[in-house]
Amino acid sequence: MKEKVVLAYSGGLDTTAIIPWLKENFGYEVICCCVDCGQGNELDGLDERAKLSGAAKLYIEDITDDFAENYIMPCVQANAVYENKYLLGTSMARPAIAKKLVEIARKEGASAICHGATGKGNDQIRFELSIKALAPDLKIIAPWRMTDVWTMQSREDEIEYCKKHGIDLPFDHSHSYSRDRNLWHISHEGLELEDPANEPNYDHMLVLGVTPEKAPDEAEYVTMTFEKGVPTSINGKSMKVADIIRELNRLGGKHGIGIVDIVENRVVGMKSRGVYETPGGTILMEAHQQLEELILDRATMEAKKDMGNKMAQIVYEGKWFTPLREAVQAFVTSTQEYVTGEVKFKLYKGNIIKAGTTSPYSLYNESLASFTTGDMYDHHDASGFITLFGLPLKVRAMKLAEAKKNQN
Repeated sequence: MKEKVVLAYSGGLDTTAIIPWLKENFGYEVICCCVDCGQGNELDGLDERAKLSGAAKLYIEDITDDFAENYIMPCVQANAVYENKYLLGTSMARPAIAKKLVEIARKEGASAICHGATGKGNDQIRFELSIKALAPDLKIIAPWRMTDVWTMQSREDEIEYCKKHGIDLPFDHSHSYSRDRNLWHISHEGLELEDPANEPNYDHMLVLGVTPEKAPDEAEYVTMTFEKGVPTSINGKSMKVADIIRELNRLGGKHGIGIVDIVENRVVGMKSRGVYETPGGTILMEAHQQLEELILDRATMEAKKDMGNKMAQIVYEGKWFTPLREAVQAFVTSTQEYVTGEVKFKLYKGNIIKAGTTSPYSLYNESLASFTTGDMYDHHDASGFITLFGLPLKVRAMKLAEAKKNQN
C-alpha cells in the first residue's frame, strides 16, 4: 500500500508541478488539501486541475470563520502590527492552514505533509513550526529546499515539467506579482518591487481597492459597534466577524484605505520589499483602538502596547502554537472585558477620521477633563504631586552640582 502525503494545494503552478514530482520521486499517493481562508474566486476549477495533475483526492476546506474569529481577532485585540506597518495577513493564516492540513493527514492516515514554500521565505517556518507543534510524528516535505531532487528553478521549468507529464494547464510564461490573498489582505511581491528605488505601479497592482488619489471626493461615514473587543455591527446591521471584514474591505478599498509599502525584516535574515492591501483590517484595527482609548487605564495601555509588539513577533515568526502565544493572548483577552461601545468615523482618500466614540465603560470624565475646577480635582494637590514626582530629578541635579563644586 502506498504511503500518503497531504499537499498544501493552491492550484498555482508550483503546487501543480509538485503533484507529479511527489509521485515520481517518492511513490506517494497525493492527497491535495486547499484551505479556504477567504481567497475568493482563486478556488474556481481546482477539483479538475488537481485530478488532471494526478492527485488521488482533493479536499477544499472552508475555515474562513475560524480564521476570522480565532486568528484575526486575537491579533486585532492585541493591536499586533509587525515593524509598525504589517498587519500580519499571511502570518495569521499559516497556522490556521497548518492545523487543517494536520487534521486531513490524520483523517487520511498520511505519513507526511508537503508544502510549496520557498527556502528564502517566512512561510516555510510558519508551516513547519505549526506542524511540529501539532503532529511531531509527521514527515515534512519542502521541495524547494531539496535541490538535489527538485531541479526546477523557474516558471518555465515547471511548465515544461508539467507538459512532460501530460499536464496541459492554463499557465503561461508571463510574469506577474507573487501574491497571497485571504479574507484579511492581499500581498504583492516581485517585478518592480524588487528594487526599493522603484515606485510601485499601483494601477497595475491593486486588487482590493484604489489609490487615495482615485478615491471618491466625498467622505463616507461609518458606525461600528463592539462587544468585549469583538465587532458586532456596521451601520446598524449585525454581522458575524468574517462578514464585517468583507464589508470593511469593500468600504476601505473604495476609499483608498490600507495600502502599505514596506521593506521588512524576514525571519530568515534578509530584507524583503512588498506592498500589502489591508483595507478592512486597517479600519477594524483603528476602530478598535479608538474604543480602547476611552476604556483602558494608562498602566494597562502601556503594558498592552508591549504585549501587542510581542504578539506581532510571535505570529510573524510562526510560533502560534506555543505557550507564549497562549499566555500573551490570555492577557490581551482579559483587557477586552469592558471594550464595548460604538465607534463612528469617516473614510476619505486614504484617511480614517474620528467622528465620535461612546461606551458605557468610558473612563473619560468631562468634569475632570474640562478647564473648570470640579469637586474631584483640587489644583493645589498638583503641587505636592509634582514635588514628589520630580524629586529624583532634583536630587540628581543637586548631587551633580555638589560633585562639580568639589572638583573645583
